[in-house]
Amino acid sequence: MKTILLVDDEQRMLDLLELFLAPHGYRCLQATDGQKAIDLFKVEDVQLVLLDVMMPGMDGWEVCRRMREFSAVPVILLTARSDKSDVVKGLDLGADDYITKPFDERELIARVRVALRRTENENQPKTIHEGPFTLDLESYSILYDTYEVQLTLKEFYIIEAMMNRPNRTFTREDLLQVAWEYDTYTEVRTVDSHIRNLRDKLRKSNFPIDEILVTVWGIGYKWR
Repeated sequence: MKTILLVDDEQRMLDLLELFLAPHGYRCLQATDGQKAIDLFKVEDVQLVLLDVMMPGMDGWEVCRRMREFSAVPVILLTARSDKSDVVKGLDLGADDYITKPFDERELIARVRVALRRTENENQPKTIHEGPFTLDLESYSILYDTYEVQLTLKEFYIIEAMMNRPNRTFTREDLLQVAWEYDTYTEVRTVDSHIRNLRDKLRKSNFPIDEILVTVWGIGYKWR
């Protein structure tokens, strides 16, 4: 469950934000001033901050600036002011996005999801290592020793699934769901053709693939 820190000096606004977010599975923490927000942020595992700009004492800009001194967690500013200079100031201080009050519930949820997804993508590893093989998730290629082979998208999906779960036997139906859309009418035996072509391609590039990508007779395939 993702935790979102809500920061606003109006309790009514905090309750409204939580009312919108909680049904979507988000855990919400509330802070009614900047210092409390920073204190909570330091001790809780927060994945996103929704931060009001116009607060008495320490305003949202200052809170954002202080948070950026020790964290890159996404911050979305909530502001009743749509002046571009205010928006630019917030972004310059490290905010990731802003929402102008009053806002629509659907817009709020959409912006929260985008910010969280962006963070998840940035934190994902760019390669998978299994034994002597490295799968590059950005170039869709597989490396062995000094050899590199470019994969088709379906070949990539098949190998990615198997390298993530070495020694697990994948049925043909498993691999069909991994590499093809669920609503297509692809024959299950198409998987066999792709595995055969994949083996031929890697074998020609001096990959010891016959020892790694093995057939489990009557069931499917596994990466060992």
